Amino acid sequence: MGDLKLVKKFDVTDGFWGRYEKLVKEVVLPYQENALNDRIEGAEKSHCIENFRMAAEKLRTGKCDGEFYGMVFQDSDVAKWLEGAAYSLAQHPDAELEKRCDEIIELIGEAQHEDGYLNTYFTVKEPYKRWTNLREAHELYCAGHMIEAAVAYAECVGKSRLLEIMCGMADHIYKHFIEEGAEGYPGHPEIELALMRLFRCTKEEKYKELALHFINVRGVDSDYFMKEKERSNWSVWENSPVDKEYAQNIAPVRMQNKAVGHAVRAVYLYTGMADAAMETGDVTLTEACKTLWGNITQSRMYVTGAIGSAYEGEAFTKDYHLPNDTAYAETCAAIGLIFFANKMLYLDRDGKYADVMERALYNCVLAGMQLDGTKFFYVNPLEALPGISGEAQTHKHALPVRPKWFACACCPPNVARLLSSLAEYAWHVIPGKLFSNLFIGGTLDLSDTFGGKITLETAYPYDNRIEYHFLPNDGTMTVPLVIRIPAWSGKTIISINGKPAEYELKEGYAHIHKDFRAGDVLTVEFDMPVRKIYTSNKVSANTGKAAVERGPLVYCAEGADNENDVLSLSLKKGGKMTVSEYLPDKLYGIQEIYAEGYREIVNEELYSYEAPGEEECTITLVPYYTWGNRGLNQMRVWIPEKR
Repeated sequence: MGDLKLVKKFDVTDGFWGRYEKLVKEVVLPYQENALNDRIEGAEKSHCIENFRMAAEKLRTGKCDGEFYGMVFQDSDVAKWLEGAAYSLAQHPDAELEKRCDEIIELIGEAQHEDGYLNTYFTVKEPYKRWTNLREAHELYCAGHMIEAAVAYAECVGKSRLLEIMCGMADHIYKHFIEEGAEGYPGHPEIELALMRLFRCTKEEKYKELALHFINVRGVDSDYFMKEKERSNWSVWENSPVDKEYAQNIAPVRMQNKAVGHAVRAVYLYTGMADAAMETGDVTLTEACKTLWGNITQSRMYVTGAIGSAYEGEAFTKDYHLPNDTAYAETCAAIGLIFFANKMLYLDRDGKYADVMERALYNCVLAGMQLDGTKFFYVNPLEALPGISGEAQTHKHALPVRPKWFACACCPPNVARLLSSLAEYAWHVIPGKLFSNLFIGGTLDLSDTFGGKITLETAYPYDNRIEYHFLPNDGTMTVPLVIRIPAWSGKTIISINGKPAEYELKEGYAHIHKDFRAGDVLTVEFDMPVRKIYTSNKVSANTGKAAVERGPLVYCAEGADNENDVLSLSLKKGGKMTVSEYLPDKLYGIQEIYAEGYREIVNEELYSYEAPGEEECTITLVPYYTWGNRGLNQMRVWIPEKR
């Protein structure tokens, strides 16, 4: 099974990811802290910290000035921000940031009831309705995120105060659902995966038992939410308890074979299931996870690694229904898919999981944040049309520019916590093997496991060359190194000190076992041409269209590079596509792709009996993650192709 804790001893020196790590520390975390304290002019109000202050005041005095503000799950924004701060502090100690985190943690403790219960919405607004609306009220969801923050802060910063607080909440939940036998399961899964983290951190078996309980009872009584609605007769949003797909309770989890309903809820649930299957060896749970993974990645995932096709319910819809301009493609859902992929990698060592993890990370997740770290997308469409996107009733969710913050701000702190913990996904250190899943430049300290350090040097994702430099503590270091060979690399060359390396290729990984000496260099050169990619003809939105990618990056055409009109463009079938030199001053450093194509002569009439004329042109494409950083623009990933 191995150690699933964050790999702390990884110093990022990568030009690409190093910029993001620095950005999170210097811009993103301070910006989001200001947002949580309502200090950003013109941004949506958060009120998160104030909610905790009011809850603490009410517990102290019996009353509070003001009213709870925000979503029922507003507490989770603070939790995710704290988790991101913990990861950043592990890499870059900052006494002032740590002090502010400690103060917030103390405030959280003051908002906790004597019986361990912690939730500002119910403390301030609905004190007599605790545990009466699992369908909508997100008590277990908020607890899960705060548990994750507590584990991260304890492991990365070495302070246990938040962990003590959340063990108190977990004990309260255990008492309510296990000892007292309360019915039900979370409307929004999250606590399952969090309890597994808490179990590994504390070694307390009851937390694993509680996680397995919520997984095992889900959907057994598929009418539970309807019965709960009849009993409690109060609602947060009037979500229908009849829609069993929405909350993944249509059947017990081992009998579910389609990814349905709210996409974030789904992948958080599947992450917990995969983690539990790995821990227990449950074959039926493992097979359910593999089935659900296959359905997502073969029928319900966008080329950018985004998931969730519909605004209605923020949901998966049907196989091959992948509209581009109305895609929901929530940033949180792509992050959740990465969580799921990471656990599946531990459960089933197959490179296909890391391939999807990489695709979602470099494309959808990075697109979810402005390049300067101060604005964010909730929704990540694959086509943007100014005047329609964000304005037409059917497209109001698909904004063409990133806002400063959201009333529902789940995505921004989720991005922060993922980008500050990439070592957990890039490297898996398990007994007897070291897996290199993502190619991020930096030095990994393996002194405790393999007797030395490894430095990875690369200009990836724009360069195809990866170098592993070995720094043994004493003479040699024996490292059974397992390197992912991406599915997009047709011919990969691996050498050691300039000579062909011996390796075994298995399930998308090259297995290399060798005693490495100081100065040894293992080089991997990927095959990274510009390629067109096509979907199944079952995807109606992409009939006759192609997308362009190079390595892990999906590209798009923006109006800013193409005469402010991408709708008239077509790729030339069999046309030449070339890559620019690296452009350090454009969009924080990119390579453009130039594709031969056609531009139709614009027909001003709505309908015409005359076919439009066309002229040959060169189409300029930029990485999808950079779109929307140059003002209001047309954007298209899938472009018509013609001879």
